[in-house]
Amino acid sequence: MRDCLNHRAGFDRVLMTVAATFLTVSASSALAQDQPRSSAAELAIEAAIPRPEPANVAPPTAADIKLDSTATVQDSTKEPTKEPVKAEAAPAPAKVETKPADVATTPAPEAQPAKADTATTTPAAPAAPATAAAPAAEPVKAASNVPAADQPVADKLKDIIGAKTSRHFDRKNERAAVEKFYGARDFAPVWTQAGSLTAAAKGVIARLKDAASDGLNPADYPVPDFAAATNPDALADAELKLTASMFDYARQAQSGRMHWSQVSGDILYPEHPVDPNEVLAKITTATDASAALDSYNPPHKLYKELKAKLAELRGQGNGPVIEIADGPALKYTPAGKKQAEIVVEDPRVPQLRAKLGLAENASDTRYDATVAEAVRKFQNSAELKATGILDDKTVKAINTPKRDKQIDVVLVNMERWRWLPRDLGVPSLGDAYVILNIPDYTLKVMQRGQQVWTTRVVTGKPGTHATPLLTETMKYITVNPTWNVPPSIVYNEYLPALQQDPTVLQRMGLKLEQNRDGSVHISQPPGEANALGRIRFNFPNKFLVYQHDTPDKNLFARDERAFSHGCMRVQNPDQYASVLLGIAMPNEKYTPERIRSMYGKSEIDLKFPTPIPVNITYQTAFVDDGGKLQFRKDVYGRDATMINILKNSRGKDLENIVAHSQPSYSRPATTLPNGVAVANNNGGSSGLNFFERLFGAPTPPPAPVGRRPQQQRVFTR
Repeated sequence: MRDCLNHRAGFDRVLMTVAATFLTVSASSALAQDQPRSSAAELAIEAAIPRPEPANVAPPTAADIKLDSTATVQDSTKEPTKEPVKAEAAPAPAKVETKPADVATTPAPEAQPAKADTATTTPAAPAAPATAAAPAAEPVKAASNVPAADQPVADKLKDIIGAKTSRHFDRKNERAAVEKFYGARDFAPVWTQAGSLTAAAKGVIARLKDAASDGLNPADYPVPDFAAATNPDALADAELKLTASMFDYARQAQSGRMHWSQVSGDILYPEHPVDPNEVLAKITTATDASAALDSYNPPHKLYKELKAKLAELRGQGNGPVIEIADGPALKYTPAGKKQAEIVVEDPRVPQLRAKLGLAENASDTRYDATVAEAVRKFQNSAELKATGILDDKTVKAINTPKRDKQIDVVLVNMERWRWLPRDLGVPSLGDAYVILNIPDYTLKVMQRGQQVWTTRVVTGKPGTHATPLLTETMKYITVNPTWNVPPSIVYNEYLPALQQDPTVLQRMGLKLEQNRDGSVHISQPPGEANALGRIRFNFPNKFLVYQHDTPDKNLFARDERAFSHGCMRVQNPDQYASVLLGIAMPNEKYTPERIRSMYGKSEIDLKFPTPIPVNITYQTAFVDDGGKLQFRKDVYGRDATMINILKNSRGKDLENIVAHSQPSYSRPATTLPNGVAVANNNGGSSGLNFFERLFGAPTPPPAPVGRRPQQQRVFTR
């Protein structure tokens, strides 16, 4: 019972202490706010919630009441000592009464920062201006990413690039790439650091200066003189000039110095322009900038072989330029009936061997039969009298104008390689593709970098019937094709012939139809005598050309075989078809014998699940399988045109596309002479247009592989 009383007494004292505290706080609040409290409950709530005070007076803590809450009989002696402490705590707030008044009456330029230590919520408002000021500090922080030594150059670059003038870059995509690239690096220079060339700059400069080795002109890619750039203005200007030259090199190395449309209207290769953003990223991050820039040149094996031969023709190889010194005439005399072989020696012969590309016995000083024969061939190519004697005229021709013509031919052939797709084949078929070389009159099937099969071809006659240069995909083969005579042949050859002999088409096995609009269509049904032979190889294109068999096999025996109207005749079409089908459908086992068993009177389409690329090229200079540089006649004059353009035209205008008139396949109304047999005397509809007859209607019914379509399709010439 006594314990209970003791506890009750201790509890009463705690309540008295709390009440005294409430009264003190209430009095302070009343003075500060002039709003008296209406009840003890409000006072209790206000005391229970911590609130910032304008004076540094600590509120009551738990320590002030902890001992009373645990009071016992033994603690009763300590209780009076606690109460004075409480009593002292009560007057303390009374001192606050004057300070809050001072703070309240003063406009308070900021005693608030000092109070931030005691109030955790009040400083939130003043912190906002500091946060708002942060963005203004960012440019200063970003600028610190540029080394101090490069900051003046960066400032100049920012001014030049921001001016948006075309002094350095006249292509919009290149200007946009430069703005993006340099802006992302705070306009810090990439080719110099503290005024010295970086490794990337040295690599780029080395590649630009060696542009001639890839058949390009170093003068087209000027290298600024960084050594003479001694101030930020000059360094910034040199920076952008080098970037511009790098763009020009990458673009022309990949796509060519001239667009193919500058040469002729019968050339159509897919465009593959460079992306300036990719060029900047690739070159500036590469471990070897020179090699990275060189990678924009064609990767093809034949291109690289031409590059090596170009160095040999220039007498460079991997060393300095070779010049043959003047000296006595050198003559080789073979052994005869009455005299022995005469072989002279001369210290110039090793250089002569190098010039003429004779790798065997390179250091031999003897002017033997091999060297004499090489000199004779050179004299013939240089339009000199082919004697085999190394005289003064021959030495002069070897040294200077020497192979100028051959060098020019190699250069334009390297240029044409830039027009071709980087990937000639289709990866899913082992990089298989067909490549036809018009001046060599040969066709090759390639797979996995190796020649699978080759054959002779007949190509178009020079002039209006020249075979076009193009890249397309072969989608199907037609066995027993119908020959739909092209409008050009109909109106330029057959209709004039009908005026002389109305029965000529009948005797040739051709069928003439006249449509209601008066136009004429001539065709030849499938058969052994068909002008397309037994097989047609289809790769739809705007020139309406294709490859096909022919009943006239005798032309394949000739060395020069430009006799067609533009299409390409294949010497061994059954083997060609078997090779292609073996690549496209290896499980179907299409042998030449199986192909020939399909010969008949109805068309059969054999479709490729994956089309095979066909590349028609014009290689008048190439390296054969034996490593020898071969030259072919410029049958269409493409070399002469390109050499003339490169020598007499300068500037980037050569890269512009030239618009050409498109081939016309219209069929005008025609009045036929009397006596001409017309297959549809009653007149039919205009029917399929020529392109549809050539490559099928827009939505033809699918034909099962190896079977005749339900609806016979009419194709090509």
